[in-house]
Amino acid sequence: MDTLFWLAVAAATIIPMLKLLPFFGINKLWAFACLLPIGTVVLLWVIAMKQQELEKR
Repeated sequence: MDTLFWLAVAAATIIPMLKLLPFFGINKLWAFACLLPIGTVVLLWVIAMKQQELEKR
């Protein structure tokens, strides 16, 4: 049962990341880093830094 929950949460984070990452110039395959919780945190941090960079333009 725990595995099913983990897969649902992973899918719920990977699918949006597949759409968001190319917008910020990051290869969409990096979305699979969301399989690990630290991967999600790192990707969100990278997106935030890219957002700041885009806002300065």
